[in-house]
Amino acid sequence: MFTKLLIANRGEIACRIINTAKAMGVRTVALYSDADINARHVAMADEAFYLGGSAPADSYLKGDLIIDIAKQSGAQAIHPGYGFLSENAEFALKCEQANIAFVGPSSAAIDSMGSKSAAKEIMGAANVPLVPGYHGDAQDNELLVSEANKMGFPLLIKAAFGGGGKGMRIVENSAEVLDAINSARREAISSFGNDKLLMERYLRQPRHVEVQVFADSHGNCIYLSDRDCSIQRRHQKVVEEAPAPGLSDALRVKMGEAAVAAAKAINYEGAGTVEFLLDTDDSFYFMEMNTRLQVEHPVTELVTGQDLVKWQLMVASGSELPLKQSEVKITGHAFEARIYAEDPQNDFLPASGKLDFLREPAQSQFVRIDSGVRENDVISNFYDPMISKLITWDESRPRALQRLVHALDDYQISGLKHNIAFLANIAKHTAFKDANFSTDFIERYGEGLLTQSAVSPEQQKIALGLAALYQLCVRKQQAKATAQTSHDPYSPWSNNSGFRLNSANRHQVALLDDDHEINHLDLIETQVAGQSQYQLKLDDCLITLTGELVAEILHAEISLQKFDSDNTEQMLSNSHSDKTNGHKISLPVSQVGDDFTLFIDSNSYHYRALQSEVIEEQDNLEDKLKAPMNGTIVTQLVAVGDSVKAGQGIMVMEAMKMEYTIEAPFDGIVSAFFFEPGELVSDGELLAEVEAKAEIQTEKEQAG
Repeated sequence: MFTKLLIANRGEIACRIINTAKAMGVRTVALYSDADINARHVAMADEAFYLGGSAPADSYLKGDLIIDIAKQSGAQAIHPGYGFLSENAEFALKCEQANIAFVGPSSAAIDSMGSKSAAKEIMGAANVPLVPGYHGDAQDNELLVSEANKMGFPLLIKAAFGGGGKGMRIVENSAEVLDAINSARREAISSFGNDKLLMERYLRQPRHVEVQVFADSHGNCIYLSDRDCSIQRRHQKVVEEAPAPGLSDALRVKMGEAAVAAAKAINYEGAGTVEFLLDTDDSFYFMEMNTRLQVEHPVTELVTGQDLVKWQLMVASGSELPLKQSEVKITGHAFEARIYAEDPQNDFLPASGKLDFLREPAQSQFVRIDSGVRENDVISNFYDPMISKLITWDESRPRALQRLVHALDDYQISGLKHNIAFLANIAKHTAFKDANFSTDFIERYGEGLLTQSAVSPEQQKIALGLAALYQLCVRKQQAKATAQTSHDPYSPWSNNSGFRLNSANRHQVALLDDDHEINHLDLIETQVAGQSQYQLKLDDCLITLTGELVAEILHAEISLQKFDSDNTEQMLSNSHSDKTNGHKISLPVSQVGDDFTLFIDSNSYHYRALQSEVIEEQDNLEDKLKAPMNGTIVTQLVAVGDSVKAGQGIMVMEAMKMEYTIEAPFDGIVSAFFFEPGELVSDGELLAEVEAKAEIQTEKEQAG
């Protein structure tokens, strides 16, 4: 076994590898970029070396420098994790030439699977089932368009050397083919340095089922477990589970044996994943082989009881596999939910920023969290926006799923957009509970999943009432601190409690919510059993609140009374969506400056405290376009002076290796571009300006 291991990666996977290496007594060497100088994986490792700038090309993709650092540090092996150089055959070959063990398959095996088209030829020769398609070397646009029309629609265009949904387009008809080819090429060359494409018939409602394989240098090759990865958005996995539900024992064996045949066809060594599309008639087709450890490997670990990183290190050091095929046992069921910094309400655009508040669920034999971040860390726009992986296990699928739901409710983040509420809605969805899904699950149920993220009007009122209570608690604490330093700390004039002679105290709170609406709230304070009680009228509801703030926890009791059309007072029923009503609750609160966040179940409510007399006017940006995230301008699709229709693309920008089209908000004339292709832009920056045709006509009439 090696005595020192270099991890050529970052984030949660680097931390994951370090944990196993330490348990095996192997010293670890971390790498870091400018963005990661204070990262968790750097702090965990025994040694750390600087690579360069934040961009991957300036740091984690500098293979020659990484090998030099391995030599300098005395590391005998390099673990590439996933992404970056993990499936780079040239890097693996250079490791071999430098006599440094590459924790993964040989460069030849990586190379054979690196091209999806070449991989399909190899799989066909090994009698692994394939989806009909075009995988040829000839790549001129005219030929690809012709092949697409021969194949029929819908079809899938994807980068031959890609993965993770990048460089991938679904084409519904011949009119869309050429634009899809050009867009996929741009994304492929940006992400993988190669613009070769392949095309396949697109199966409408398949499941994405993959098989974990492992092989050693002694000729042993087994499959461990299958996984279902059908819950995807933009062709990227969001929720995975093991084993794949609903498969017969015979089908599992058939898919497992096909996966082993695929691995043996390329003399594979190490951990690998063979991905299949499973059709509704139980036919399955080879999609690709990932020659690395998968992001979702923890679900396999939990149902097999094995440490796959440990297996990787053992195989890379020349040991045999710890188990034979007959010794592999599957126990229980496991789920993994990927916690991303992204905005589900805005087409899942990646988010970047500081984790102002982070509270993870308690870990146990049933709950595991693989994370590379801590509170106050920054999610950079240079890398994948994953925050962590939440994994749950139990003896059955329903019980494991219930643990996932509870853990998501306990996961609390503020400071940036995230997908926790969206994941919770998936886990609670009837079709998902029944394992009635395919790869179009999010597309099919997306509107419902997103609208379900918006809580009931009553729950919104309760959240607003709790936010007002929090502000009053903060004011009391501030007043108490001020009074302690005054000449008369017991004077009613030394506080801002709303004290009035011969009258109930009144308080005004102004809160700006996520919809940029200002809520002016008037609360009446009375004393009940020596405790302050507040009442707040919101529309047809009366909210009664009591509580106190201890550290960052608001301990409150809240009830909501609703008035019907006859002005009759009626207490709301305690439905699930209103379970805070009439209850004592304790909820964490995160505050940064005037901004604060309340956490209720898997939902978070963001507000900004305003002075009650402040009125903020919201800019009308109807005729302007802003960057939805940090990124780089790729191209301008029109010129200044061109007429555009509402929804027409006018610019393309790239962020985190994905392209996004900036569209005209209405019919008009493009009057300005503020950034050129290649320039970096920040979230919220004005990119272009479009003048409405009605405005232009008015200006002409005035000029006339």
